[in-house]
Order: sequence, then structure tokens, then C-alpha cells
Amino acid sequence: MVLENLSLQVNEGEFCALVGASGCGKSTFLRLLLGQERASRGRILLDGQPLRSEPDVSRGVVFQKYSVFPHLSVRDNVVLGLELAGAPLTGRRFGAARRAAREQADAMIDAVGLSHAGARYPAALSGGMQQRLAIAQALVMKPRVLLLDEPFGALDPGIRKDMHALLLDLWKQTGLTVFMVTHDLSEGFTLGTRLLVFDKPRHDPQHPNAYGARITYDLALNQGRMAARQALPVSLIQRLESVPLEVIA
Repeated sequence: MVLENLSLQVNEGEFCALVGASGCGKSTFLRLLLGQERASRGRILLDGQPLRSEPDVSRGVVFQKYSVFPHLSVRDNVVLGLELAGAPLTGRRFGAARRAAREQADAMIDAVGLSHAGARYPAALSGGMQQRLAIAQALVMKPRVLLLDEPFGALDPGIRKDMHALLLDLWKQTGLTVFMVTHDLSEGFTLGTRLLVFDKPRHDPQHPNAYGARITYDLALNQGRMAARQALPVSLIQRLESVPLEVIA
């Protein structure tokens, strides 16, 4: 059992930061929202309707490992989703529809600060630029929900701060509902309007999989982010801050 006793209601436009020690089900929770995995019981609803059990355009996702297509230019990476959605059989639009898709892609590329690199290929981009491209790929489809699985974990601290500013700006512009997994507690407090702490309060050494993790703290982060931080026990803060970042090679 990975997760148990989860009951959560999230309003549209919230930015939920998911924190917790390794193995507490944060990424599993994200995969359930994406549709990559199915829950053994219970339901996940979007606007009162069951969430589709496979990934679709209502949910965008950005992973820690750069998930762009290496054989496509920046522009073609972003326009690809629009082409496939508009012409699922041929994977290519024509005429006015193709021009409209490219204009939409160019606007998103500009929004993430890559307008100067539209003709480049991913191999010629830095790590931060590749993550900007991955964010553009996700947002160009205008999803209802954006899922982020440690998207900045492999970036240098200075680049991460730039990406934080970009993400917050895009979130404010789009009004997206965001779920972001992070091992960096300060990142969660910086970005989130809500902090969800995953933990496994029950353990059985003889049967390690008998109990699952659950959301043990659900903190609202609005104006008093520093005050909200004090609502967490010191021992839990120390545990979370001592967990090293997991970098996927």
C-alpha cells in the first residue's frame, strides 16, 4: 500500500506544494492525478465529474528529467501538441489552421522567455532553458491542471530562483490549478498557496507495506507564509530539510 485515507478538496487556481520524505507517495499521487495509475478504491473528480483514467489535455505535466523531443526545434516541440490535437490522424495541420497553431506556439515561447531560441534544438539549450521549453509544451495546450514533479530539482540555485519567478508569473496569468512535488521545503513555502505534507505515521517492521502514507498536514499559505511554517513540528521540518534532492540522471 502506497497511499491511504486521502480526502482532499482543491479549489480552482490553487497552487499546492507537495512535500515529504522519499517514498511517501508524492509522485504516486501525481501519477494518479495524471491518469498514469489507477487508485484501488475511491474517486478523483474534476468539476464533480470523474477524472479520465488516462492522460489528456486537461492535465499538463513537467518532470524533473527534461522531457522534450531532442530531434525537434524549440518551436516544433511546442507546436507538436497543437498539431496532434487538431489533426490526430496526420499529426499535421495545413493552411490557416497551421498558421494559427504556430502563432499560438510562438506566443507561448515568448511567454517563457525563449523567443530568441525558437530555431534551436534541445541539445543547444541549458538545463533551465529546457525546463522553460517543457513548461511551454505543457501550457500551450491550455490544461486545467498543471502537474510538476520536482521540475527544478536538477537546476543550480540561481537558475531555480529565475524559474520560480517565471512559474509564479505564468500561474498568475493563467489561473491554473497547480500540484508541485518538491523535496525543498523552502521552495514549497515560496511557491505554494497550500502546503500538503505527506507522511507515513504508521509502520509495521514485519509488514512494511501494510500501511500507506497520508496527508498529515494541510497548511494554507497566503500572506503569512513564515507564520504558517511554524505550524509544522520542528522535528518534521528537520526531517524534510535533511532529505537530499533526488536528481534523475
